Amino acid sequence: MSIGQRLKEARKSCKMSQDMLAEKIGASRGVITNIEHDKITKPQPMVINAICNELGIYKEWLLNGSGSMKIPEEENQSAQVLSEIYEQAQKLSEEEQMFILDMIRSYTKHIK
Repeated sequence: MSIGQRLKEARKSCKMSQDMLAEKIGASRGVITNIEHDKITKPQPMVINAICNELGIYKEWLLNGSGSMKIPEEENQSAQVLSEIYEQAQKLSEEEQMFILDMIRSYTKHIK
């Protein structure tokens, strides 16, 4: 099974159209179509990560078919939270990012 076939299987298992998935990950429908038709054999890592986060699937499964397809719900929620933290942090200056990182480090030391 190719990456395109696996993507199509995962997308359909989530009852999502190509348009819906593309919109949710901020890409064009053509990107999804091209991957599913194996016109893009090595999609950009950012696209793969977004697809996996949105569909709740393992990257290793999508890329090479190894392991399970679906990420357990509780594990997927954690990945989505980390993904959103990353997205929000990208909008900050380097100084602001360092401040947030220091806050996280302080918090984790405090709860130990």
